[in-house]
Amino acid sequence: GQYGAPPPQGQYGAPPPGQYGAPPPGGGLGGVPTQPSLGYGPQRTANIDVTQDVEKIRKAMKGFGTDEKVLISVMTKKDPLQIETVRTQYNQRLLRNLISDLEKETSGYFEKGLVEIARGPLESDCYNLMEAMKGMGTKEVVLDDVLIGRSNADINAIKQKYQELFKRTLEADLKSDLSAGTEQMYMMIIAARRNEDSHPVNPQEIEQAVTELQNGMGGFVGKNIAQVCQIFTSKNDAQLKAIAQSYQQRFHKSLDTQIKSAFSGHMEDALRLLLGRAVNRAEAEAVRLEDSMAGLGTKDNLLVQRVVRCHWDQHFMNAVSAEFKRVYKKDLVKRIEGETRGDYEKLMVACVK
Repeated sequence: GQYGAPPPQGQYGAPPPGQYGAPPPGGGLGGVPTQPSLGYGPQRTANIDVTQDVEKIRKAMKGFGTDEKVLISVMTKKDPLQIETVRTQYNQRLLRNLISDLEKETSGYFEKGLVEIARGPLESDCYNLMEAMKGMGTKEVVLDDVLIGRSNADINAIKQKYQELFKRTLEADLKSDLSAGTEQMYMMIIAARRNEDSHPVNPQEIEQAVTELQNGMGGFVGKNIAQVCQIFTSKNDAQLKAIAQSYQQRFHKSLDTQIKSAFSGHMEDALRLLLGRAVNRAEAEAVRLEDSMAGLGTKDNLLVQRVVRCHWDQHFMNAVSAEFKRVYKKDLVKRIEGETRGDYEKLMVACVK
């Protein structure tokens, strides 16, 4: 239920189903709960010896100048549990703070990328959400990046961690930052009541959802935004994929096209991403990577967040690269090299490769 395909059952000693972030009674209906993504479950560290990594990182930042090459090679090849182990050991053994040291010793988007990696996926999600809502104007695109199409277990982990870090609830912050339809939709998303991945695809349910969607999008009467959001936020990926196929067959146009004509602004973007991630998650992320580089000026903050988010699961990262090549007829690494420079470029490339 993560940034990519969910890990196979039991990978990395994942907890038995339902142990963590169990949805409230009646929530997350249907079947065995989807496992939290790596780094979102109760197990946050790995049982490995990271002495050498800790020493290398310290040495790379000690004294005059910084050995960026070492930081890149040590930091980019770790999964979420391994990086958390490195960070914990670094802080405990050296009585220092890895994040503060990285912030002191590096700068720019290179620093942003390293800090994003050092925080791990869960904490990065929380900081990215908080920063997207702070100050003037909400960066909706970041809210979408982090929260759309996530498993119930991951959403529950994010809510818990957010409150732990910032002493306020994600729900309250979203409410004060969003309005009307999108606020309603986000409340549905963070309620974490999606059908679990194990919930079967039932043809009758799918047909009914297609009818309700068409009506809700103003097919025959006025729009019913709540109804549309309810369907999109309560179905699992397989169900949404089936809904998209059935919609196409029945109305001879794509559901994506219909969303585009029925909605605009943030609502349109969020619904299209919900659908896109369900139908082909790797392609959806490839498109978002291109979006952060296309046009005038690279949106570096987004590029860093998106590359780091994909890199946590190397299989998924490879799938994203393949989709990028298929959709844009370009090599993702070369594309990134053309848009970034220096240590920032090397860090991004190391995450992708």
